[in-house]
Amino acid sequence: MAYLRVECGLSKNTLEAYDRDLRDLVADLHSAGVKSPADITPRVLSEHLAALKSKRGMTGSSVLRHLATVRVWCRFLVSTEQIKKNPTEILDRPTRWKKLPTVLSPTQMKALLSAAGRVEVKPVRDGAAKPGPRRAQAPLHLRDTALLELIYACGLRASEAAGVGLDDIKPAAGVVLVTGKGDKQRLVPVGKPALAAVEAYVRGCRPMLAKGRDGGRLLLSRNGRPLDRIAIWQIVKRTAAAAGLSKVHPHVLRHSFATHLLTGGADLRVVQELLGHADIGTTQIYTHVDRSRLKDVHRQHHPRP
Repeated sequence: MAYLRVECGLSKNTLEAYDRDLRDLVADLHSAGVKSPADITPRVLSEHLAALKSKRGMTGSSVLRHLATVRVWCRFLVSTEQIKKNPTEILDRPTRWKKLPTVLSPTQMKALLSAAGRVEVKPVRDGAAKPGPRRAQAPLHLRDTALLELIYACGLRASEAAGVGLDDIKPAAGVVLVTGKGDKQRLVPVGKPALAAVEAYVRGCRPMLAKGRDGGRLLLSRNGRPLDRIAIWQIVKRTAAAAGLSKVHPHVLRHSFATHLLTGGADLRVVQELLGHADIGTTQIYTHVDRSRLKDVHRQHHPRP
């Protein structure tokens, strides 16, 4: 895990996933009678991966991540001379079954963004309850609106939204500095509606939440600490329910961001850059969500449409 963190520079969430994968693998290896790294064979690893899908019901993408974990671990074992030959070299890489992402229409997206102001959230008092005059209450709907606008405007992951700092918002330049996977940073343009929502939150809500323990983060919880991924998921689901939408989570907003850009004529490479994808193959799935643009491009440019 130290190698993955220091040498590979993996993010905290990825490290946690790899740690779980390795624990599952080691448990299966023990059950199979493997006593040391030298006893690991391709067959044992194949059986482990097959069991993940057949017995535990894991999705294809989860099994692929397990395979990636196994490959990195075995490369580490070779580099540290704990084994002589990498047993994963002859393992087949299963074809990933790509499930098309859930995407909201522009109308649904507008309804979701408008719903934040209608969600009933227990108000937060400015400071702990003390004898004396009644203190002002923090309008949390301003925070929730800023969160939703920011995720959709910039195509952020939940963890990226949680990590945005006050100084990362650059209103004059119209961009947000986003820290993604592996602590890689990128500048993402942000529209006027999102900037206005952030400004309204910073002026009218955040000062009532801040208690000096926020680390400079933009989005704060009712106790003054930075919002985490789980809290962001809950806010999005709660707001979606108020808008009459189901099965909506932060990544749906990210999917909608990418799909709406491509539908509007954005270049795939630009969308890849905005999303922070290392491989354009990851971005290409969005071209399958909206076929109308592909048909338009074919009609306009093919000599025999």
